Amino acid sequence: MPRPRGGAFWRILLVMAFLATSAAAQQKAPGGPLPPGEGEGNMSVLAGLRPGHPRLIALAEDWPRLQQLLTSNPELRAIRDSLQERAVRILEEPTVEHTLIGPRLLQESRRCLERVYTLAAMYRLTGEARFAERARKEMLAAAAFPDWNPSHFLDTAEMTHALAIGYDWLYDELGPEDRATIRQAIIEKGLEPAVACYHEKRWWVTSDFNWNQVCNGGIGIGALALADEEPDVAGYILTQALESLPLAMASYAPDGGWAEGPGYWHYATSYNVYLLAAFETALGSDRKLSALPGFDRTGFFRIHFVSPTGRTFNYADAGEQAGSAPEMFWLARTFRQPLFAWHQREHRGRRPSVLDLLWYRPEGEGPVASGLPLDACFTGIDVAFLRSAWEDREAIFLGCKGGDNQANHSHLDLGSFVLDAGGYRWAVDLGSDDYNLPDYFGGKRFTYYRLRTESHNTLTFADENQDPAAKAPIIGFGSKPERAWAVADLSAAYARWAKRARRGVALLARRQVLIQDEVDVKGDVGFSWRMLTPAEVTVADDRAVLAQGDWRLEARILAPSGLRFEVAAASAPPPQAQQPNVRVLSIRLPGRAGETRLAVLLTPYRQGEEAPGGTVALSPLEEWAGLTR
Repeated sequence: MPRPRGGAFWRILLVMAFLATSAAAQQKAPGGPLPPGEGEGNMSVLAGLRPGHPRLIALAEDWPRLQQLLTSNPELRAIRDSLQERAVRILEEPTVEHTLIGPRLLQESRRCLERVYTLAAMYRLTGEARFAERARKEMLAAAAFPDWNPSHFLDTAEMTHALAIGYDWLYDELGPEDRATIRQAIIEKGLEPAVACYHEKRWWVTSDFNWNQVCNGGIGIGALALADEEPDVAGYILTQALESLPLAMASYAPDGGWAEGPGYWHYATSYNVYLLAAFETALGSDRKLSALPGFDRTGFFRIHFVSPTGRTFNYADAGEQAGSAPEMFWLARTFRQPLFAWHQREHRGRRPSVLDLLWYRPEGEGPVASGLPLDACFTGIDVAFLRSAWEDREAIFLGCKGGDNQANHSHLDLGSFVLDAGGYRWAVDLGSDDYNLPDYFGGKRFTYYRLRTESHNTLTFADENQDPAAKAPIIGFGSKPERAWAVADLSAAYARWAKRARRGVALLARRQVLIQDEVDVKGDVGFSWRMLTPAEVTVADDRAVLAQGDWRLEARILAPSGLRFEVAAASAPPPQAQQPNVRVLSIRLPGRAGETRLAVLLTPYRQGEEAPGGTVALSPLEEWAGLTR
């Protein structure tokens, strides 16, 4: 039987819940009705609500428009064909199951989300009932779960998103009984737990990173799907989301960077955009959220963090491959930045999203025609990018960071860098390890090799970690045709061992990379310079030659004299991730108090050609742009 609709339902639940004891109510459900007085004053957020369905992200008229575009755009047809092939495969796959991996149901929530979007879209485009029927089965399977794992609320938010989209896009194809079942599941397993989170100000409600956007986004879409049928709870949730979301969106200020790294930039920004897009279609506007500082610039951050080979500067818990980001199409339209659309067309990959279809933009030229600067420094997060050219797979790309070791998902990697040249990555970041390792996000986090300082392309003192509370501002940045550079102050990271520590990186004549460190050591403590590489390495004292394919990278120690390179394995004991094809190229400096300048020149060249020669005149970092001590 369908549940009572609207405010009557919530008033009935309210009386029942508060006649029961608090403990008994908590045992019955993690959420519950609106707390006393919380339902008042929330209805204004629903002003302008579009009646009927669909109203989330795509409207009824969008599908015929898209079908018309498909007749004249071969790229769109390729996306559609790929999605239709995926939809056909889903028909033979079993529905989602309530299976946790570690503390997470997240893999099932995401599987359900991808399937519902794909199947519902293919039904809308083809009219084939088999796609709607399979989406119905998927949603009913998820609705039958005992819960959506609210203890790890991302799981709940993403599953709410999945069923909300299916409920909205397939509303007329679902029978009354199925609608009631799916609606009840969204309420009991999604919205009610969210009400408790907002009322109790659970940590993600006030956080400033991806959990905020994902949880508000998924739950907000669920509220919009049911806003005409459950206006009290929908109004409350959307009011709370509008108060909470700006806390995370403030992290884009001032220039669009994202401290959690490229992987979580996509996760956070995609959910941010899902909700803003749903606000637009369901309520007529995004409530001015897109006007918050830095959000209009964040597409440039993605463009800069993707290298010529399609890899990212994958600091924090991020993977190397850029992957697809259909939110770039939405950002392109919203902020009139056709370059963002060009970028997504170039990097959408082999597995497109339904939103690549719905938000597709055909306009835009590349960075060269658009006049995008080669170099950028994102001051809000202290990360810089330098490159020798745009739209050239063999160009040099250097990503380097200062930043904050306390940022969410951070590794102890202040000063680290990655380097691409000749179509290869020479200096790598290993990325994350298995999130299900014991206490990965707790007290053991920085005992794991991939998160420790020693596994990053930076300095290590006494083979120990950087200070986990340290910040490293980029204190200088310059971009000229003949030289681009950035300097980070790493002093806080190594305060235990050094009075001062700075790292400068420079791209010389757009052909060579200089890594220059200046440290003032407090006592007789040794430190090391490290660079992790997948290349084959041949060492000859103060020179090393790295080889990949038909390209080489020469590493040369310019200062101080008398040092030599060493090579070791980048290993950690199982069950930590293994990387047998990665080596550590290092320089060890003996313990000596006082000031030391360590300079390493990295020169890429094609096999059979001479490496760019000439002398490099070193100057103190403080002179690079008038820096002071």
